[in-house]
Amino acid sequence: MNNFTFYSPTEFVFGKETEKQVGTLAAKYGASKVMIVYGGGSAVRSGLLNRVKNALREAGLPFCEMGGVQPNPIDTKVYEGIDLCRREGADLLLAVGGGSVIDTAKAIAAGVPYEGDFWDFYIGKAQVTQALKVAVVLTIPAAGSEGSGNTVITKVETLQKMSLRAPMHLRPVFSILNPELTYTLPPFQTACGICDMMIHIFERYFTNTTDVEISDRMCEGVLTAIVKEAYRVKQNPQDYGARANLMWAGMVAHNGTCGVGCEEDWASHFLEHEVSALYNVAHGAGLAVIVPAWMTFMAEHHPRKVAQLANRVFSVPEEENLQEMALACVSRLKHFFRYMGLPVSFKELGIEHPDIPLLVRKLHENKGPLVGNYVKLTPAYSEEIYRLAL
Repeated sequence: MNNFTFYSPTEFVFGKETEKQVGTLAAKYGASKVMIVYGGGSAVRSGLLNRVKNALREAGLPFCEMGGVQPNPIDTKVYEGIDLCRREGADLLLAVGGGSVIDTAKAIAAGVPYEGDFWDFYIGKAQVTQALKVAVVLTIPAAGSEGSGNTVITKVETLQKMSLRAPMHLRPVFSILNPELTYTLPPFQTACGICDMMIHIFERYFTNTTDVEISDRMCEGVLTAIVKEAYRVKQNPQDYGARANLMWAGMVAHNGTCGVGCEEDWASHFLEHEVSALYNVAHGAGLAVIVPAWMTFMAEHHPRKVAQLANRVFSVPEEENLQEMALACVSRLKHFFRYMGLPVSFKELGIEHPDIPLLVRKLHENKGPLVGNYVKLTPAYSEEIYRLAL
């Protein structure tokens, strides 16, 4: 196990009707004016946004708001939010939504006190040294952004989808998690969220770091629970217990506890980021296509951890041929994704003829000559994985 520092100060308020506590919590964390950030309108239609506003009013907190955040959040919305937040003098960003909304709020929070272009943080030109406080009312369990210091934004002009990690400054001060808010999620969106949280765990599980039995067993336990609860929620979308377990799993998958002491991989996410940046597909659906292809590649090049996953999570019998075990894992993972209604190939994703040379070029321009850690991907390896996804 490697040396590590783990810092996770977020207060999680979990359960039914917990959104009614948002005003009290915002006041507790010193807010004088709140800027609400939300997405395309479901928070309005469901009445959630009004409940949040009423809770802020009851706490005596003024607020402003910015809606219209889209999936695969973009830099232009961040610039709009920075300008609004500065004009209004807000000091706490309240994200009401899923990962795209939370990531946008985090980017705004980092950008407001910074004199330069917030994009500097995403391309490594500058480091986040201060940020406004961020808080969350979660509506989509998927990205885990409610418990992490991570954010992903796409630059419209260059179609660069880049991630930023700033756990000391961008972890939310509080996150409200009410599983009932997820009852009305469409099945496809639920499935995309389940895939996203699973892959967040994979990125930590597929490591070459030795003596990480605690992390391995945590990853395997959460993955096993996710698969079980996914079947339950597929059969009954209003199963509170299943929704509750999935909502907590999404947070656990990405707040860092599953990867402490490990060298993480993240190649699958970087491979997918280029797909969703170029073709604007749902991130979870893109991952459902890329990850089985990545695992198929690993079955030949480095099957050990894939075989272990096959045995411990997908009940593949242990045998000497690790490659065969790894390929069986791919088969069972694809079967699960298909049952949940997800695509497992570019064609099923709606991309008949992906521009693979462009995907490879942009990936390595953005991430360097070698991508990931479990097996460091050269451009030739990256191209092979994209082709396996055909």
